[in-house]
Amino acid sequence: MIKTIIFDFGDIFVNLDKPATYRELEKYGIKDLPEVIRDKNLELEKGLISSEDFLNSYKKEFGLDQNDIVNSWNSILIDFPEYRFNFIKKLSEEKKYQLILLSNTNEIHIEWIIKNVPFFGKFRNCFDAFYLSHEINLRKPDSNIYEFVLKMHNLSPENCLFIDDTQENTEAASAMGIQTWNLNPAGEDIINLFSIKKDLF
Repeated sequence: MIKTIIFDFGDIFVNLDKPATYRELEKYGIKDLPEVIRDKNLELEKGLISSEDFLNSYKKEFGLDQNDIVNSWNSILIDFPEYRFNFIKKLSEEKKYQLILLSNTNEIHIEWIIKNVPFFGKFRNCFDAFYLSHEINLRKPDSNIYEFVLKMHNLSPENCLFIDDTQENTEAASAMGIQTWNLNPAGEDIINLFSIKKDLF
């Protein structure tokens, strides 16, 4: 029986254009990111470096203006449809399940969300716990992030459903005994959770 639902954020609630950042950087003649920059991306997601250090690394490597870097970085974010907020709000009010958000993200993206999504604060309050990778210094699909959530809330894996659009993330959770839904944003929507995964409820 599912008692806890763990949600990803991007392409579950917020619509993403995942190739957009690379597409924007190509406008400045940047076709490949060197390993040192890819490492900085991961360090930012884990909160191991500040946004300022991250932006400085891009400025040093590519000579870009800070605004160009931020705009390119945030171009992945499209919008947050309010109907999905209404879905989680109703689910929260029903109090049938413990609700947890678990997202790989970073301070720059969250600042954009806060600025552009007026109901973000209310959305956050719908959850019993709200874990952002840069705040907890852990990142999916590393097993320790799932262990962290299970331990923090004294959860049995088989009673948890983890929903994420990235297959390696759901595979890592599944390997720990957690029920999963690898949601395909091209044809599936979180609001149809209870019809698509009705076998689990």
